[in-house]
Amino acid sequence: MDIIIQNKGINRVKSRKPDFEELYCAVRESEKKVYTDLQIKGLPDFGPNSLEWEIRKHSADRLLAYLNKKRKFLRILEVGCGNGWLASKMADLPKTYVAGLDINQAEINQASRVFRKVNLEFVYDSFNENTFDEDKFDIVVFAASLQYFPSVVAVLRQAESLLNRGGEVHIIDTPFYDPDGAAIAAERCRSYYKDMGIPAMADHYFHHDISEFWGFNYRVMFNPTGLLNRLFRKDPFYWVAISK
Repeated sequence: MDIIIQNKGINRVKSRKPDFEELYCAVRESEKKVYTDLQIKGLPDFGPNSLEWEIRKHSADRLLAYLNKKRKFLRILEVGCGNGWLASKMADLPKTYVAGLDINQAEINQASRVFRKVNLEFVYDSFNENTFDEDKFDIVVFAASLQYFPSVVAVLRQAESLLNRGGEVHIIDTPFYDPDGAAIAAERCRSYYKDMGIPAMADHYFHHDISEFWGFNYRVMFNPTGLLNRLFRKDPFYWVAISK
């Protein structure tokens, strides 16, 4: 997190504020979530953390089944694709082109190396208005990534601007809270990253409320508070779809 400055033959260390990519990569290392090529090829079925990947498999299966029923060509963008396992699964659907976007260059490089398909592309960049120029998509997916954006409204408006007519944004694997729960979770988050030795990461992790979807044309596709889920499966995350 430091840089070396050379001045008249003398090296001095000058501290600088690390950016999100550096912090995120450090967290992934600390959490032991930097996987080998062989491991990511097996995701989500053979994830190292079985409970986490069981949950993510359920949500991915629901999304893939929904997209498959579209029965038409889909241009799909996954924002925050990480090591690319979900983007690769979506590219296995018939009649799709998939772009996976992430700010973690190491994972984008790994995804590009491991998942080589003619209809799949990985892009190393932040999600901003200039990333795709005039490209449009039928589906934009945020899987375990919306919590890294400070404003739900701003990022979803940006996602909507990339949609073709009739397009959809899908949010999965993302925690949502009521106001009291958000405050408690934020404090817990700060303690977690502080104990990890990466306290600045807490400034990049946001605790959103499901009410932030008000004003959008949205549907709750999966509700974790439903009786059957609470009794049997206990998947903790909403699946929300926004239609343009």
